Amino acid sequence: MYPPVEPIIFQFGPLALRWYGLLMAIAVFIAAQMACHEVVRRGQKADDFWDLLLWVLIPGFIGARLYYVFIQSPRGASGLGYYLSNPWTILQVWGGGLHIFGGLIVGGLVLYLYTYSRRLPTLVFLDAIALPLLLSQTIGRLGNFINQELYGPPTTLPWGLRIDPAHRVAPYQDLTAYPETVRFHPLFLYESVWNLVGFGLLFWISRRFKAQLQDGDILLLYLLWYPLGRFFLEFFRTDSWFFFGTPFNVVHILCLIAVLLSGAVLFRRHSQPRLKKT
Repeated sequence: MYPPVEPIIFQFGPLALRWYGLLMAIAVFIAAQMACHEVVRRGQKADDFWDLLLWVLIPGFIGARLYYVFIQSPRGASGLGYYLSNPWTILQVWGGGLHIFGGLIVGGLVLYLYTYSRRLPTLVFLDAIALPLLLSQTIGRLGNFINQELYGPPTTLPWGLRIDPAHRVAPYQDLTAYPETVRFHPLFLYESVWNLVGFGLLFWISRRFKAQLQDGDILLLYLLWYPLGRFFLEFFRTDSWFFFGTPFNVVHILCLIAVLLSGAVLFRRHSQPRLKKT
């Protein structure tokens, strides 16, 4: 398996259109359209959603970038040390390096503050965004494929990913021990399949059980599904740092917290009979 195209679509002087940025824009556009439709379906105004999106998108991307740089990136000269020595590279998101957890944390906080200040139903808007989010993540992962990032350790499986030496992280840069014929686990593909299945499941649940669902349930299901898969995929990461002497990192902790809390809240919500409104 190898990217069929180069990362740059075309370049004019210092300006370049990259597949990573284009795919991210497509993912955001599709998710926004679907989320708007869901907001309207649940009795809210489309204008309120688009106004909200303008406030959430930029902080969300900033949070996603800062999380990747300061928490996810490997410790050392090739990771965090490189960003600290070259601060302007922190802004170079077009080359890759966004983390969904940072976007969720910062974007979610901004969404809460905005909906609270405008007296909008926060959980309805969170549900609407959570529903297509897994689909947009699936599309975005194609950018990781083209950039030759988000891969795991070597594998002999037939769908192994070829990674050029320039895109390899230590210790796989050693071509004597890991020649160019070595193939790697395509983590972007594993996560894409997990996300696509999750999107189909959440969409089906949102329609099949709409009478039983409460505001916030779709968000809780997202926080149950995505972190569950991400928890196990993190063991294969080659571009992250781990707690010394362990196979665990910060993402493992956040995933575990998200799964346990969302699962507990969902169970408590639906294990008790709902009172009928009079």
